[in-house]
Amino acid sequence: MTWMTNDMNEKMNKKQITLTIFSFILLLFLSSWGYQGHQKISGGIVLHLPQEMAFLVPAWTDVVRLHASDADYRKATDPNEGTRHYIEIDNYPEFIFSGTINQDLDSLVAEFGYSFVIDQGVLPWATITAYDSLVSCFQRKEWHNAGLFAADLGHYVGDGHMPLHITKNYNGQYSGNTGIHSRFESKMINRYGSRILLSQDSAIYIEDVSGFVFGYIYMNYPYVDSILHADDQARQIAGSTSSDLYYQSLWNVSDSFTINLFQRGSTALTALIRTAWIEAGKPVMDPNALPEPESKHTTQLFQNFPNPFRSETYVPIEVADPNTMVTIQVCNTSGVVVATILEEKVAQGYHEIPWDSEGVGEGIYYCILKTDDAVMIRKMVVVR
Repeated sequence: MTWMTNDMNEKMNKKQITLTIFSFILLLFLSSWGYQGHQKISGGIVLHLPQEMAFLVPAWTDVVRLHASDADYRKATDPNEGTRHYIEIDNYPEFIFSGTINQDLDSLVAEFGYSFVIDQGVLPWATITAYDSLVSCFQRKEWHNAGLFAADLGHYVGDGHMPLHITKNYNGQYSGNTGIHSRFESKMINRYGSRILLSQDSAIYIEDVSGFVFGYIYMNYPYVDSILHADDQARQIAGSTSSDLYYQSLWNVSDSFTINLFQRGSTALTALIRTAWIEAGKPVMDPNALPEPESKHTTQLFQNFPNPFRSETYVPIEVADPNTMVTIQVCNTSGVVVATILEEKVAQGYHEIPWDSEGVGEGIYYCILKTDDAVMIRKMVVVR
């Protein structure tokens, strides 16, 4: 019997390793809108909040904006976080036939099994859970925690408005568009994100939160084909997917619906926040309930994206003072500097610093930011 047990253990270990590798690779693609995109969606709530909630601006809304990418950072330490960022909704037969799925998670698990449901991703239910937590924090007047849950809520809402997070064809691998995920949501947005200007809109009260969340996912799904079509057109014009002409063409074809997705994402987030606040009894925040964000005083280093990554990644920083001398280096686990990706004076504000890891081996590295007022470190993972 011992040989049977060892054989079974070996097979289980191989299966676990295969699943781990698959999940790891999947997270390479599902890295979301990036720091800039999520800040734009979460930061846009100040445009949509009703006057009766104006007391949340700017202290509380800054918490929501500055922590907009916390959910992405947790992927490195929380093995359950990754599946909260997507749903491969077109793997459900019901969706193919009716355009909807059973929105009750327990019923769905009973029908398809726990493993299948988890493998497809749990984005809508993660969104609803974050909303429920926000209501509870509002009720207890835990304003800082409410801001953190609203930031997570904003991240999941943003993911729900990124069409490639709601399809099994998330990287164009089934349609001849392999690599479109990062080309569309990261590289194109890095180039043209400044052109995404959100307009003021009214935040509605939501009668059915579950229906609302699934509703915008159903509404955003057709844009999968729009993105793939834009990629096809841009490749035809540019002859490749790596040139500036390709990204200019991709933006020209997709700019109208991309801006619309950001606008509706920000409005949807604000509606959920407003509804949570109303359901909590409309509590009012003491003006001194939150300290001024630390990031207003010091330069900040945020998590690079994508991470893990194969070649190119972006290192987001927010510089507190004008003409700050900034040094950003990459070290290996032995403390040896393998690259200096920035060493110059940088203007005040938000910047994304690109780094091409060509010539650097696979493994764990540390990105170190140094200024006169700050030293910050983030972990990076290079895969080959």
